[in-house]
Amino acid sequence: MKIKNLPVFEKVEITAAAAEGKSLARIDNMVVFIANAVPGDVADIKITKKSKKFLEGTAIRFHSYSSQRVEPVCVHFGTCGGCKWQFLDYKWQLHYKQQQVIDALTRIGKLELPEVTPILGSKEIYNYRNRLDFGFSNKKWLTIEEIRSEVQMEDRSGLGFHISGAFDKVLDLKECHLQGKLSEDIRTFVREYTTAKGYPYFDIKEQHGLMRGLIIRTSSTGESMVIVQFFRNDKVAVNDVMSAIHAKFPQITSLLYVINPKGNDTIFDLDVKTFAGNDHMFEEMEGLKFRIGPKSFYQTNSVQAYELYKIAREYAGLTGNEIVYDLYTGTGTIAQFVSAKAKKVIGIELVPMAIADAKQNAANNSISNCEFFASDMKDIFKPSFISEHGMPDVIITDPPRAGMHEDVSCCIRDSGAKRIVYVSCNPASQARDLAIICEKYRVAKVQPVDMFPQTHHVENVVLLELR
Repeated sequence: MKIKNLPVFEKVEITAAAAEGKSLARIDNMVVFIANAVPGDVADIKITKKSKKFLEGTAIRFHSYSSQRVEPVCVHFGTCGGCKWQFLDYKWQLHYKQQQVIDALTRIGKLELPEVTPILGSKEIYNYRNRLDFGFSNKKWLTIEEIRSEVQMEDRSGLGFHISGAFDKVLDLKECHLQGKLSEDIRTFVREYTTAKGYPYFDIKEQHGLMRGLIIRTSSTGESMVIVQFFRNDKVAVNDVMSAIHAKFPQITSLLYVINPKGNDTIFDLDVKTFAGNDHMFEEMEGLKFRIGPKSFYQTNSVQAYELYKIAREYAGLTGNEIVYDLYTGTGTIAQFVSAKAKKVIGIELVPMAIADAKQNAANNSISNCEFFASDMKDIFKPSFISEHGMPDVIITDPPRAGMHEDVSCCIRDSGAKRIVYVSCNPASQARDLAIICEKYRVAKVQPVDMFPQTHHVENVVLLELR
């Protein structure tokens, strides 16, 4: 609950990193979460929110800075919100991510852990993403400097990231250090061209405008995909924008567009049109090629995804005789990655389109020992399904951030599989699920992996063995 006239506390030492990229201090035996400081800072803290269990605050004056700090490289740091740990030295980012995993598994899951393997850092800490989604808005977010200048802005159009807590506004990006030069050049060109031509940017509240979204994808094979999202089907304007992009960037291998008149930005239920090139691109891993369409999911850090999958395969301990279940298989990347060392792999995924991609990828890679099923996990992964398709020797599960339905965790627990490999992008939900599974299994190995440098997010792989 927000309360007016909350106090300012002077010379508070920030002592630890906390969840969601915040840091932590203690004032009068109360925990305070602070977004704009790092452990080791000493600052005056203005309380902005108070609850019975904790406080939230912001540092308004620094008396001394932590040795863990570095200078952020991006001009938008502190406003964008996407790279919240950019002012924290990378070695300390890794330190706190590892601690986040340990804290979640021991405090939430109440699990007994072996010695946790040191976190696997990313070789590239900038320009590591293979996908970025940008939004157009006719009401760009104004920075503090722009507000204080009192200059009247005739053009409030912006192309960039949506601001957290202000769904109708985007931060108009001057730069972004997450994807690389081609992405920067495409975004800048589209912004300048559409502004010069006077094409109106989208107003999500009033539901009008033309330019709505821009997705840029790149791959380790050197291919690229650009998807432009228009609000209405102005054929002349659409053709003009797409032709301009094609002429400026002929190296784009998949140039697509979609008309989206809906109330939300998702394109999964819309018809994506091919303007030039292919309707897909490929990722490659150990000679396997994975077809990626405009609606396909693929890990957004290609280099670290390879490292992650190698760990999962190693933990699976396959000899060539095992039946492997790959739960939440997506487009079947992990299933196919381990298939050469398994007798049979069964992949299950909710999204039918992803399963179609998985089957196509398996055929393209001449893999014949993978079977894929499209269904809600809690509805299909049951003892009757296991009886029909064979008892698993190994289960690999890689669920979304929310984790698994309790029924799925219980079915894994009762499956009798010798080994379970749980890959997670959220140690908190992973810990909750493991608390159920570990009624019959023990944690044998834990390997955190940093997929997203400059952020607080961490991936974690846990090996479970039947007791």
